[in-house]
Amino acid sequence: MLTAEMVKAHALESGADIVGIASMDRFSELPAQYNPQSIFPEAKSMVVLGFRLFRGIFRGIQEGTFFTAYNLMGYAGTKWVFQPIALWKFVKLVENAGFECVPIPDNFPWSNIDEANADEMGQGFIDVNAPAYKNDAHGTWSRPAAPDRPAPDVFFQLRLAAYCAGLGEVGYSGMFLTPEFGPRQMFAAVITDAELEPDPLFEGELCDNCMDCVRECPGQAISDRETTRIKIAGRELEWAKLDFDKCAVAFHGGGENADNPFNVSEKDEEGFNQQPYPKSKSYKLGPILWSGRGLGGMRGCQMACMAHLEEQGKLKNTFKRPFRLDAQDGSDS
Repeated sequence: MLTAEMVKAHALESGADIVGIASMDRFSELPAQYNPQSIFPEAKSMVVLGFRLFRGIFRGIQEGTFFTAYNLMGYAGTKWVFQPIALWKFVKLVENAGFECVPIPDNFPWSNIDEANADEMGQGFIDVNAPAYKNDAHGTWSRPAAPDRPAPDVFFQLRLAAYCAGLGEVGYSGMFLTPEFGPRQMFAAVITDAELEPDPLFEGELCDNCMDCVRECPGQAISDRETTRIKIAGRELEWAKLDFDKCAVAFHGGGENADNPFNVSEKDEEGFNQQPYPKSKSYKLGPILWSGRGLGGMRGCQMACMAHLEEQGKLKNTFKRPFRLDAQDGSDS
């Protein structure tokens, strides 16, 4: 017999730092195009695995001296290398017990989101950057395989999956916050027909609407007054409305308040600040393009929130030194 305790233990052994379980009925309020039930209608459970981002990968960004670790040992390394390996290990246990699994890492490169309404769904799918594809000469990516089905590939938000699995809450910025790491993790999911005991929804309060995310976003992409509301798991979630064009640019090192040491020429300025962000045009950037994901785009929504939650003493993963070295005197760095 496969139990929730066995599954969670194996998820941690496979490389996850945190793990939670959601019953599939918690997603029933989502539209079919954004609903994991569309992928595996017979599924009973979703196991959500969380992978921490090391606090030290933000240090060089904070100092303005070392950026590549955020990508290689954090964002892209987790997305494209560590998560898939952990999922390969994890899924074997469940399959060996006779249950089917759909492993889903944190990458959706082929999602059909041309008609996505970001204001309605609040989706933070910055890599794909829906406005860029809406203007693309190739048009839509796909069509439904049958009249009663959404078009491939279905996209669902892993932050909502983490919420349904009881791992934490969505903060004002839209970033997902856990009591262990705050905003400092990424998620993967496994949909399975194994019926596992779900975890209760998170009832704590991590976000206090301090607005550090709004103030410190280099693209000024996070609204301080307009919000997005989503119904899921019988509840209504609310977070700030995001300007996705501005966020996509700031995420890669541009933005009106960007502090980007790689922006040294007019051509760089043009490349870093084009909207929507042109994935295929790197200008002079070359290899800097990928490490650019840590240039400034995480200063407001991730780094500012992480530092604030640590200063509030709300996180379980604690450190000997504050991230903001002058936090002890109450000022920001």
